[in-house]
Amino acid sequence: MNFSLAPREEKSAYTQLLILACYALAGAVVGSVLSLIALVALYGTGVLQNGVGLSEGDPAYLNGLRIAQSLTSLSLFLMPPLLLAITEKTRIKTFYGFKKPKPSLLLIVFLIMVSSLPVMEWLTLTNQKMVFPEYLKSLENWMREKEDAAMNMTILLLRIRGFGEFMINIFIIALLPAIAEELLFRGGIQRSFSRMFRNPHVAIWVSAFIFSAIHVQFFGFFPRMLLGAAFGYIYLWTGSLWYAMFAHFLNNAYAVCQAWYLQAHHIPLDQADNSAYFPWYAYVISLILSIFLFKYLKDKTTQSNGEQLG
Repeated sequence: MNFSLAPREEKSAYTQLLILACYALAGAVVGSVLSLIALVALYGTGVLQNGVGLSEGDPAYLNGLRIAQSLTSLSLFLMPPLLLAITEKTRIKTFYGFKKPKPSLLLIVFLIMVSSLPVMEWLTLTNQKMVFPEYLKSLENWMREKEDAAMNMTILLLRIRGFGEFMINIFIIALLPAIAEELLFRGGIQRSFSRMFRNPHVAIWVSAFIFSAIHVQFFGFFPRMLLGAAFGYIYLWTGSLWYAMFAHFLNNAYAVCQAWYLQAHHIPLDQADNSAYFPWYAYVISLILSIFLFKYLKDKTTQSNGEQLG
């Protein structure tokens, strides 16, 4: 007589989100403590008295801030979803969906990210010109101050003085966040919201909203939310986090390459997001081409999944 165990039922979506939030909170604390230890080890206890220099991006602390950035990605974004899968006693590969990527689909994702560059530039420039009504000017000023501080930190982290620093930035700014953030926001949060709402579109957009909000960069909120939604649909259609991670990596790597180009041509980095590089018709072509490629990706993955079921 053959006996087989029933598959272990997952915890509810609400419970998973609560567990994920607890792990993220613990990760934020652990990441902060480890970052302080690293900074003290590099610069001595005097660094603790220079909070302004750290928050505003003092070049003297560049290496320490890079280490802190890496520790934050690992503890706040990477560890919580991994621990959630372990808590559910499920293989990480199975829990989040890490099907082996196909070169043809990777190519489509690459083309999507390239074709969307102009329209994302337009959305970024439009978002940065956002003006609040007079009675909300105090809020706008506070948001501008936070945005400037974040920009200073970003500019510092994007400093490149050679090929070695370029590769370090590719790892810290492009590769590590792509893996860690996609695991948390698409693998952890979007997956749980999909179970909760029973509607993948709601789950994708709510997750994208949280993804953008957690970066606390208000004048880049809408393009970042749109990117999060794009990664979410890529994950939904392909059923594999590899493609969303690849798209996220391409987006971040483009920023690193752009920063290297600007510095090589002695162009200030703060001008990168304030000037248009494409003519108006490029935005229209970009939008049409991006929509077409997204639809092509959806159709191709749907057909492929149908053939597998058949």
